[in-house]
Order: sequence, then C-alpha cells, then structure tokens
Amino acid sequence: MQSFWLIFQLLICLALGFVLAKRLPSWLEHLAFKTLPYFTYILLIAIAIEFTQTLHTIAQPWQILNYAAVLALLTSIGAFLCCYVLFKLLGYQPSHGKVSINLVSKSLINISYAFIALAFGYVLSESVTSMGYTLQITTWNLLLVFMFLIGLDLAYSPLDRSWLNWKILLVPLGCIVGSLLGAFVSATLIQDISLKDLIMLSQGYGFYSMTGIVVTELKNAHLGSIALMNDLFREILAIVLMYMIGWRYPRSAISSAGATAMDVTLPMVKQACGNDFIPHAMVSGFILSVLAPVVVSILAAI
Repeated sequence: MQSFWLIFQLLICLALGFVLAKRLPSWLEHLAFKTLPYFTYILLIAIAIEFTQTLHTIAQPWQILNYAAVLALLTSIGAFLCCYVLFKLLGYQPSHGKVSINLVSKSLINISYAFIALAFGYVLSESVTSMGYTLQITTWNLLLVFMFLIGLDLAYSPLDRSWLNWKILLVPLGCIVGSLLGAFVSATLIQDISLKDLIMLSQGYGFYSMTGIVVTELKNAHLGSIALMNDLFREILAIVLMYMIGWRYPRSAISSAGATAMDVTLPMVKQACGNDFIPHAMVSGFILSVLAPVVVSILAAI
C-alpha cells in the first residue's frame, strides 16, 4: 500500500501542476520554467547523497555494487534492444537519418553535467560526514516538486491522440520483456543469487524508492541493498542512453528508463527526444510505476 501511496502522490502533484497552469501569476510560471531545466541536477545531487550514505550502512558494499551494476547494465540494454526490435518489426525508423556531430557533442556535455552533479553530491556527503554531521535530504520531496513543474510544462505541450495510441504500450512492454531477458543473462554471471530473485530484482524498472524498501521487508537487507543500487544504476544508465542516443532512438531510450521515464528522467526525454515523446514517457513510466510494486511484491513473497 505504501508504494501505491507514493505513486498517488506523484500523480496528484502532476495533476496539480497541469490544472494550475495558466492560473498562476505569470512571474511564478516564468520562474518555474526557468527552474525546470536545472532541477534535474538538483535531483542528481540529492540521489548521490543518498547513495553515498547507503554505502556506509551495508555489508560487502563492493560485492553488492558489482551485482547491481551487472544486473542494471543487462536489464537496461535488454529493455533498449527489445523495444527497438518491437518497433523495427512495425516498420519504425530512427528519428534522424544521420548522426549529428553537434547533437552527439551536446549529449556528451550534458552527460558530463549529470556526472558532475553526482560527483558533487558524493563529495558533499563525504565532506559533511567527515566533519561529524549527516545531511538529511529526502529525494522524494524533490520529486514531488519536480512533478508539479512537469505538470505545468505539460499544460503548454501539444497533446493529441498519440496519448491513446496503442503502440505506445510497446514501450513499457519492451522494458518488461527486456528486463526479464537481462535477468536470465545475468544469472550466468551472478552465481550467488537465484534466478527467481534476479527476476524479482529486474522488475523494479528503476523505481529505487520503492524496490529497496519492499525487497528488504519481504526478503532481506542484502537483496534490498542490491535492489536499491540496481535501480539507481538503471537510472544513471537511462540518463546516459537518453543523452547519447535518445535523439535517434527515443522509444528505446524511454523503454530503458523504465519507471523513471515519468519523473526523474522526464526532463531528459524532453531535452533529448523532444515534446513529441513526452506521451511515450508518461504512459510507459506510469504503467511501469504501477506494475513495479505489484510484481516485485509478488515475486518477493513467493
């Protein structure tokens, strides 16, 4: 129930932003639109701080990080490729006919900004800890603010029948199937975790604020830590894929982003893929955000 309450909060903030758009004072809307492009980096700094603090509380952190990195890489690639194949079978072509050196360069610069934000959060957390203090940052509250800003932005975005296009459902389907395939492949590399648990971990779809809690409660802290790190890594990989090739393969990049496509990585979708693919991100992210707590809970309980 806690997971559904979290999703409900996200949707309420999104709806509030959408409804209040064009009703707020113009100066406030202007400030919101000025803030939105930079809010991603604030989120990344906060995520890095939480990530750093988590590392200090778990046993065998490097083994956990290794398992999480392998699983995150394989599930992210699996989601990307599976979605690509699905749309390729339907005759969809890449969004651009040729590689743009300018866009690639811009993507690399944007990635560097993201990693600078992560590095800054890590250094900040370690510095404060070394002085005997602890930073108390709740990324969830930042996400709620971000969803409100996205709601404002969507109110000014052109909405059409693409929101109801059944083909959009292939984006989350690609993520689900690709994540499963990634779990099967990872089973050949990770011997200490059962296939059932790897499948469970793969179905978090980047919803790290939920999976770590659910898996820890229903399984154990070791798997819960892997779940948290796995989904954090999936989020980082989603950022990399979005900036690197999201402009050319937007649907596949959104699929690899999993549940984060409707919140944390949504500004990357807007920036790298364009407003035309915001419906794909919102629909896919919503479906996966609803499925993740249900599927993970069931797989953890059996």
